[in-house]
Amino acid sequence: MSVITSLFRPGKNFLLSIIILSLSCSNPPTEIIKEGVIPAPQDVGAVPSDADTTSSGLSSKVLEKGSGENSPIPTDLVTVNYVGWTKNGEMFDASEKRGGPSTLLLSETLPGWVEGVTKMTVGEKRRFWIPENLAYRGQPGRPSGPLVFDIKLLNFGPSPSTPPDVTSPPPDAEFSESGLAWKVLQNGTGTIHPTELSNVTAHYSGWTTDGKMFDSSVVRGEPLTFRVDAVIAGWIEGLQLMVAGEHRRLWIPEKLAYKGREGAPKGMLVFDVELITINTKTP
Repeated sequence: MSVITSLFRPGKNFLLSIIILSLSCSNPPTEIIKEGVIPAPQDVGAVPSDADTTSSGLSSKVLEKGSGENSPIPTDLVTVNYVGWTKNGEMFDASEKRGGPSTLLLSETLPGWVEGVTKMTVGEKRRFWIPENLAYRGQPGRPSGPLVFDIKLLNFGPSPSTPPDVTSPPPDAEFSESGLAWKVLQNGTGTIHPTELSNVTAHYSGWTTDGKMFDSSVVRGEPLTFRVDAVIAGWIEGLQLMVAGEHRRLWIPEKLAYKGREGAPKGMLVFDVELITINTKTP
């Protein structure tokens, strides 16, 4: 989906561009894969007679049967290998060229993906012919017309759930003088706290107060490593309160978050943060 957000403050070299895959109807992809092209299948130009077609116009054909019994639902995280071609056989995207399998929130992908992948089981590989109304719908900078995807479903599971107290800090939350609020969800095993100069590795998910998740390393399936002083003020303060292994929920007022910056999430933000490791050595 090319969801691009940043925990990092303007002007820092530690800019984090979080790209959750160029599969949704959000922003145009930042790159088109041109090297290591995977040849298009012979039936890329037209739906074959042995394909199944749904009432929406989505067509598919099973290439490899799966070994599982259950299928994902739209709110699940799915891990897939995939290749995408235009109708004329031009490859425009592939998980292999992005470094391996991709983990993404299924509901944030193309409508054709949501409909198709929810019919798959783990281990299954399927070819989809996706009409334009279930693809990018003529979005500028996106592949146009019907698209063909080969998708292999490797795994799936539930996505991070919206916290029940996402709208405001609960009575048992603690506050600092700055206005940052927090609650320890799981105690850590470490004894050392990071400093502003520490490099840390963490998993996190972030929501606006209406319950919309705008970013998640859990969704991408990979924790982030960064320097503490490179992120927003609420994170700088909150991380220094934590120890390795700790899982903490942070309610960050706007003045400690993005301060109304254009293109960034607005208002108070809620983050669930798991601090995995701390490297206290300074650069």
